[in-house]
Amino acid sequence: MAKVFVTRRLPALIEERMAALFDTHFVGEDRPQTSEELITQSQNCEILVSTITDKIDAELISNLPSSVRMIAQFGNGVDNIDVNGAAKRDITVTNTPSVLTDDTADMTMALILAVPRRLIEGSQMLLKDGTWPGWSPNWMLGRRLAGKRLGIVGLGRIGMAVARRARAFGLDIHYFGRSRKPAVVEEELDAHYWDNLDGMLGAVDIVTLHTPSTEQTKQIINKQRLTLMKNEAYLVNLARPNLIDENALIEAVETGEISGAALDVFEHHKPIDPRLLELARQDKVVMTAHMGSATLEGRIEMGETVIVNMRTFLDGHQPPHRVLPDRMG
Repeated sequence: MAKVFVTRRLPALIEERMAALFDTHFVGEDRPQTSEELITQSQNCEILVSTITDKIDAELISNLPSSVRMIAQFGNGVDNIDVNGAAKRDITVTNTPSVLTDDTADMTMALILAVPRRLIEGSQMLLKDGTWPGWSPNWMLGRRLAGKRLGIVGLGRIGMAVARRARAFGLDIHYFGRSRKPAVVEEELDAHYWDNLDGMLGAVDIVTLHTPSTEQTKQIINKQRLTLMKNEAYLVNLARPNLIDENALIEAVETGEISGAALDVFEHHKPIDPRLLELARQDKVVMTAHMGSATLEGRIEMGETVIVNMRTFLDGHQPPHRVLPDRMG
Protein backbone atom coordinates (compact mmCIF):
# COMPACT_ATOMS: atom_id res chain seq x y z
CA MET A 1 0.00 0.00 0.00
CA ALA A 2 1.23 3.46 -0.89
CA LYS A 3 2.29 5.59 2.06
CA VAL A 4 0.35 8.85 2.36
CA PHE A 5 0.67 11.83 4.71
CA VAL A 6 -2.40 14.02 5.29
CA THR A 7 -1.58 17.46 6.68
CA ARG A 8 -4.97 18.28 8.28
CA ARG A 9 -7.83 16.28 9.77
CA LEU A 10 -10.50 15.52 7.17
CA PRO A 11 -14.15 14.44 7.54
CA ALA A 12 -14.29 11.10 9.34
CA LEU A 13 -15.76 9.27 6.34
CA ILE A 14 -12.87 10.37 4.13
CA GLU A 15 -10.25 9.46 6.71
CA GLU A 16 -11.78 5.98 7.00
CA ARG A 17 -11.65 5.50 3.22
CA MET A 18 -8.07 6.74 2.97
CA ALA A 19 -6.99 4.52 5.83
CA ALA A 20 -8.54 1.50 4.08
CA LEU A 21 -6.98 2.26 0.69
CA PHE A 22 -3.53 3.55 1.64
CA ASP A 23 -0.95 3.40 4.40
CA THR A 24 -2.15 6.76 5.69
CA HIS A 25 -0.63 8.93 8.41
CA PHE A 26 -2.90 11.65 9.85
CA VAL A 27 -1.74 14.50 12.05
CA GLY A 28 -2.91 14.24 15.62
CA GLU A 29 -3.54 17.94 16.18
CA ASP A 30 -5.63 19.74 13.56
CA ARG A 31 -3.55 22.82 12.85
CA PRO A 32 -1.38 24.15 10.02
CA GLN A 33 1.95 22.31 9.96
CA THR A 34 5.27 24.13 9.88
CA SER A 35 7.64 23.61 6.96
CA GLU A 36 9.88 21.47 9.16
CA GLU A 37 6.94 19.30 10.21
CA LEU A 38 5.75 18.85 6.62
CA ILE A 39 9.22 17.71 5.55
CA THR A 40 9.71 15.40 8.54
CA GLN A 41 6.29 13.76 8.35
CA SER A 42 6.62 13.22 4.59
CA GLN A 43 9.58 10.88 5.05
CA ASN A 44 9.10 7.69 3.00
CA CYS A 45 5.71 8.92 1.76
CA GLU A 46 4.75 8.80 -1.91
CA ILE A 47 1.86 11.26 -1.61
CA LEU A 48 1.43 14.45 0.41
CA VAL A 49 -2.25 15.39 0.84
CA SER A 50 -2.14 19.14 1.38
CA THR A 51 -4.69 21.84 2.14
CA ILE A 52 -4.77 25.59 1.47
CA THR A 53 -3.20 26.25 4.88
CA ASP A 54 0.05 24.55 3.83
CA LYS A 55 2.69 26.83 2.35
CA ILE A 56 4.39 24.55 -0.15
CA ASP A 57 6.82 26.96 -1.74
CA ALA A 58 9.94 26.31 -3.82
CA GLU A 59 12.18 25.99 -0.77
CA LEU A 60 9.95 23.42 0.91
CA ILE A 61 9.57 21.45 -2.31
CA SER A 62 13.33 21.34 -2.77
CA ASN A 63 13.62 19.82 0.72
CA LEU A 64 10.84 17.25 0.43
CA PRO A 65 12.00 13.63 0.63
CA SER A 66 12.78 12.04 -2.72
CA SER A 67 10.01 9.53 -2.03
CA VAL A 68 7.29 12.20 -2.57
CA ARG A 69 5.91 11.86 -6.10
CA MET A 70 2.56 13.60 -5.74
CA ILE A 71 0.96 16.54 -3.92
CA ALA A 72 -2.80 15.95 -3.81
CA GLN A 73 -4.43 19.19 -2.74
CA PHE A 74 -7.65 18.98 -0.71
CA GLY A 75 -9.13 22.15 -2.20
CA ASN A 76 -9.76 24.00 -5.43
CA GLY A 77 -7.08 26.69 -5.32
CA VAL A 78 -3.37 25.92 -5.52
CA ASP A 79 -2.07 29.40 -4.67
CA ASN A 80 -0.19 27.85 -1.75
CA ILE A 81 1.79 25.46 -3.98
CA ASP A 82 4.70 26.30 -6.26
CA VAL A 83 3.42 24.16 -9.13
CA ASN A 84 6.41 25.00 -11.34
CA GLY A 85 8.79 24.03 -8.55
CA ALA A 86 6.97 20.73 -8.12
CA ALA A 87 7.19 20.04 -11.87
CA LYS A 88 10.96 20.56 -11.79
CA ARG A 89 11.16 17.77 -9.25
CA ASP A 90 8.75 15.64 -11.28
CA ILE A 91 6.09 15.88 -8.55
CA THR A 92 2.52 15.73 -9.83
CA VAL A 93 0.08 18.27 -8.35
CA THR A 94 -3.71 17.79 -8.32
CA ASN A 95 -6.64 19.72 -6.88
CA THR A 96 -10.42 19.31 -6.47
CA PRO A 97 -12.22 21.68 -8.86
CA SER A 98 -15.98 21.72 -9.47
CA VAL A 99 -17.00 20.10 -6.18
CA LEU A 100 -17.47 23.39 -4.34
CA THR A 101 -19.31 25.24 -7.12
CA ASP A 102 -22.84 25.04 -5.73
CA ASP A 103 -21.79 25.62 -2.11
CA THR A 104 -19.82 28.74 -3.00
CA ALA A 105 -22.59 30.04 -5.24
CA ASP A 106 -25.13 29.54 -2.43
CA MET A 107 -22.88 31.46 -0.03
CA THR A 108 -22.38 34.22 -2.56
CA MET A 109 -26.12 34.72 -2.88
CA ALA A 110 -26.44 34.73 0.91
CA LEU A 111 -23.93 37.59 1.11
CA ILE A 112 -25.49 39.41 -1.84
CA LEU A 113 -28.74 39.35 0.15
CA ALA A 114 -27.14 40.11 3.51
CA VAL A 115 -25.63 43.49 2.66
CA PRO A 116 -28.45 45.42 0.94
CA ARG A 117 -31.17 43.83 3.12
CA ARG A 118 -29.21 44.48 6.34
CA LEU A 119 -29.75 40.92 7.58
CA ILE A 120 -26.84 40.79 10.04
CA GLU A 121 -27.67 44.19 11.47
CA GLY A 122 -31.31 43.24 12.02
CA SER A 123 -30.39 39.95 13.66
CA GLN A 124 -27.80 41.44 16.01
CA MET A 125 -30.20 44.17 17.10
CA LEU A 126 -32.55 41.55 18.52
CA LEU A 127 -29.69 39.73 20.26
CA LYS A 128 -28.82 42.71 22.47
CA ASP A 129 -31.77 42.40 24.84
CA GLY A 130 -34.53 40.76 22.82
CA THR A 131 -36.36 44.01 22.17
CA TRP A 132 -36.71 46.34 19.20
CA PRO A 133 -38.50 49.65 18.58
CA GLY A 134 -41.24 48.03 16.51
CA TRP A 135 -42.29 48.41 12.90
CA SER A 136 -42.38 51.84 11.33
CA PRO A 137 -42.35 53.08 7.72
CA ASN A 138 -38.67 54.04 7.88
CA TRP A 139 -37.42 51.17 10.07
CA MET A 140 -34.36 49.21 8.84
CA LEU A 141 -34.76 50.16 5.21
CA GLY A 142 -32.50 48.22 2.88
CA ARG A 143 -32.36 48.03 -0.89
CA ARG A 144 -34.40 45.81 -3.23
CA LEU A 145 -32.51 43.26 -5.34
CA ALA A 146 -34.98 42.86 -8.20
CA GLY A 147 -34.09 45.12 -11.09
CA LYS A 148 -30.54 45.76 -9.90
CA ARG A 149 -27.48 44.98 -12.03
CA LEU A 150 -25.08 42.29 -10.84
CA GLY A 151 -21.54 42.48 -12.23
CA ILE A 152 -19.70 39.15 -12.15
CA VAL A 153 -15.92 39.27 -12.53
CA GLY A 154 -15.04 35.83 -13.89
CA LEU A 155 -17.90 33.82 -15.40
CA GLY A 156 -16.46 30.37 -14.79
CA ARG A 157 -18.20 27.47 -13.05
CA ILE A 158 -18.91 29.40 -9.87
CA GLY A 159 -19.70 32.66 -11.68
CA MET A 160 -22.28 30.91 -13.86
CA ALA A 161 -23.81 29.16 -10.84
CA VAL A 162 -24.15 32.55 -9.14
CA ALA A 163 -25.72 34.03 -12.28
CA ARG A 164 -28.37 31.29 -12.38
CA ARG A 165 -29.30 31.92 -8.77
CA ALA A 166 -29.21 35.70 -9.17
CA ARG A 167 -31.65 35.59 -12.08
CA ALA A 168 -34.22 33.98 -9.77
CA PHE A 169 -33.99 37.11 -7.61
CA GLY A 170 -34.62 39.36 -10.59
CA LEU A 171 -31.04 40.62 -10.96
CA ASP A 172 -29.80 41.74 -14.37
CA ILE A 173 -26.61 39.77 -15.15
CA HIS A 174 -23.45 41.46 -16.45
CA TYR A 175 -20.01 39.90 -16.62
CA PHE A 176 -16.36 40.56 -17.41
CA GLY A 177 -13.77 37.89 -18.15
CA ARG A 178 -10.74 37.00 -20.21
CA SER A 179 -12.96 35.86 -23.04
CA ARG A 180 -16.59 36.09 -24.04
CA LYS A 181 -18.83 33.10 -23.41
CA PRO A 182 -20.62 31.36 -26.31
CA ALA A 183 -23.95 32.84 -27.32
CA VAL A 184 -25.82 29.83 -25.92
CA VAL A 185 -24.42 30.56 -22.43
CA GLU A 186 -25.26 34.26 -22.65
CA GLU A 187 -28.78 33.41 -23.79
CA GLU A 188 -29.31 30.92 -20.95
CA LEU A 189 -28.19 33.45 -18.35
CA ASP A 190 -29.46 36.53 -20.19
CA ALA A 191 -25.95 37.83 -19.49
CA HIS A 192 -24.41 41.00 -20.90
CA TYR A 193 -20.68 40.83 -21.69
CA TRP A 194 -18.28 43.70 -21.04
CA ASP A 195 -14.86 43.68 -22.66
CA ASN A 196 -13.79 46.46 -20.29
CA LEU A 197 -13.89 45.98 -16.52
CA ASP A 198 -13.81 49.70 -15.79
CA GLY A 199 -16.93 50.21 -17.86
CA MET A 200 -18.82 47.43 -16.11
CA LEU A 201 -17.90 48.64 -12.63
CA GLY A 202 -19.52 51.99 -13.28
CA ALA A 203 -22.71 50.45 -14.63
CA VAL A 204 -23.64 47.81 -12.03
CA ASP A 205 -25.06 47.90 -8.50
CA ILE A 206 -23.35 44.84 -7.01
CA VAL A 207 -19.93 43.44 -7.96
CA THR A 208 -18.98 39.85 -7.08
CA LEU A 209 -15.54 38.35 -7.72
CA HIS A 210 -15.07 34.81 -9.04
CA THR A 211 -11.80 34.99 -10.95
CA PRO A 212 -8.65 32.93 -10.23
CA SER A 213 -5.70 34.48 -8.44
CA THR A 214 -2.97 35.29 -10.97
CA GLU A 215 -0.44 38.05 -11.48
CA GLN A 216 -2.95 39.67 -13.83
CA THR A 217 -5.82 39.58 -11.33
CA LYS A 218 -3.85 40.64 -8.24
CA GLN A 219 -5.69 43.66 -6.79
CA ILE A 220 -7.93 43.76 -9.83
CA ILE A 221 -10.17 45.87 -7.59
CA ASN A 222 -7.90 48.75 -6.60
CA LYS A 223 -8.31 52.33 -5.44
CA GLN A 224 -8.87 53.68 -8.94
CA ARG A 225 -11.48 51.07 -9.82
CA LEU A 226 -13.34 51.54 -6.56
CA THR A 227 -13.84 55.19 -7.50
CA LEU A 228 -15.58 54.01 -10.69
CA MET A 229 -18.28 52.16 -8.74
CA LYS A 230 -21.56 53.81 -7.84
CA ASN A 231 -21.81 55.30 -4.36
CA GLU A 232 -24.75 52.97 -3.64
CA ALA A 233 -22.91 49.88 -4.97
CA TYR A 234 -21.70 46.85 -2.98
CA LEU A 235 -18.68 44.58 -3.41
CA VAL A 236 -18.73 40.84 -2.64
CA ASN A 237 -15.66 38.56 -2.49
CA LEU A 238 -15.58 34.83 -1.74
CA ALA A 239 -12.72 34.08 -4.15
CA ARG A 240 -9.21 35.20 -3.15
CA PRO A 241 -8.17 38.01 -0.78
CA ASN A 242 -5.50 39.40 -3.11
CA LEU A 243 -8.10 40.28 -5.74
CA ILE A 244 -8.83 43.42 -3.69
CA ASP A 245 -6.63 46.20 -2.39
CA GLU A 246 -8.01 45.89 1.12
CA ASN A 247 -6.71 49.27 2.29
CA ALA A 248 -8.38 50.96 -0.66
CA LEU A 249 -11.63 49.09 0.02
CA ILE A 250 -11.64 50.19 3.66
CA GLU A 251 -11.13 53.81 2.62
CA ALA A 252 -13.87 53.55 -0.02
CA VAL A 253 -16.40 52.28 2.52
CA GLU A 254 -15.29 54.74 5.20
CA THR A 255 -15.69 57.71 2.86
CA GLY A 256 -18.92 56.48 1.28
CA GLU A 257 -17.44 55.94 -2.19
CA ILE A 258 -19.33 52.62 -2.10
CA SER A 259 -22.14 51.59 0.25
CA GLY A 260 -20.57 48.46 1.66
CA ALA A 261 -18.98 45.06 1.13
CA ALA A 262 -19.39 41.39 2.01
CA LEU A 263 -16.18 39.41 2.46
CA ASP A 264 -15.44 35.76 3.12
CA VAL A 265 -11.67 36.15 2.62
CA PHE A 266 -9.29 38.78 3.93
CA GLU A 267 -5.85 40.10 3.04
CA HIS A 268 -5.01 40.43 6.73
CA HIS A 269 -6.70 37.55 8.51
CA LYS A 270 -4.42 36.93 11.50
CA PRO A 271 -5.72 39.21 12.80
CA ILE A 272 -8.23 40.95 10.52
CA ASP A 273 -7.50 44.63 9.96
CA PRO A 274 -9.11 46.49 12.92
CA ARG A 275 -10.48 49.13 10.56
CA LEU A 276 -12.40 46.42 8.73
CA LEU A 277 -13.72 45.07 12.03
CA GLU A 278 -14.90 48.56 12.95
CA LEU A 279 -16.76 48.87 9.65
CA ALA A 280 -18.43 45.53 10.41
CA ARG A 281 -19.47 46.86 13.83
CA GLN A 282 -20.94 49.86 12.03
CA ASP A 283 -22.88 47.44 9.79
CA LYS A 284 -21.17 48.71 6.65
CA VAL A 285 -19.36 45.43 5.99
CA VAL A 286 -20.50 41.82 6.43
CA MET A 287 -17.74 39.32 7.19
CA THR A 288 -17.81 35.52 7.28
CA ALA A 289 -15.00 33.19 8.29
CA HIS A 290 -13.92 31.64 4.96
CA MET A 291 -17.11 29.58 4.78
CA GLY A 292 -17.66 29.52 1.01
CA SER A 293 -17.17 25.77 0.65
CA ALA A 294 -17.94 24.83 4.24
CA THR A 295 -20.62 22.16 3.87
CA LEU A 296 -20.23 18.57 4.99
CA GLU A 297 -21.37 17.34 1.58
CA GLY A 298 -18.83 19.55 -0.19
CA ARG A 299 -15.91 18.50 1.99
CA ILE A 300 -16.74 14.82 1.59
CA GLU A 301 -16.92 15.26 -2.17
CA MET A 302 -13.56 17.04 -2.08
CA GLY A 303 -12.09 14.10 -0.20
CA GLU A 304 -13.52 11.61 -2.69
CA THR A 305 -11.96 13.63 -5.52
CA VAL A 306 -8.58 13.53 -3.76
CA ILE A 307 -8.87 9.74 -3.49
CA VAL A 308 -9.73 9.42 -7.20
CA ASN A 309 -6.69 11.55 -8.09
CA MET A 310 -4.41 9.45 -5.90
CA ARG A 311 -5.66 6.06 -7.10
CA THR A 312 -5.44 7.10 -10.74
CA PHE A 313 -1.88 8.34 -10.23
CA LEU A 314 -0.80 5.19 -8.39
CA ASP A 315 -2.30 3.07 -11.18
CA GLY A 316 0.10 4.78 -13.58
CA HIS A 317 -2.42 7.05 -15.29
CA GLN A 318 -2.83 10.81 -15.60
CA PRO A 319 -4.94 12.05 -12.64
CA PRO A 320 -8.20 13.68 -13.82
CA HIS A 321 -7.49 16.90 -11.94
CA ARG A 322 -3.79 17.43 -12.53
CA VAL A 323 -2.65 21.05 -12.28
CA LEU A 324 -0.20 21.89 -15.04
CA PRO A 325 2.71 24.25 -14.41
CA ASP A 326 2.78 27.59 -16.27
CA ARG A 327 5.37 26.45 -18.75
CA MET A 328 3.08 23.60 -19.79
CA GLY A 329 -0.29 25.37 -19.44
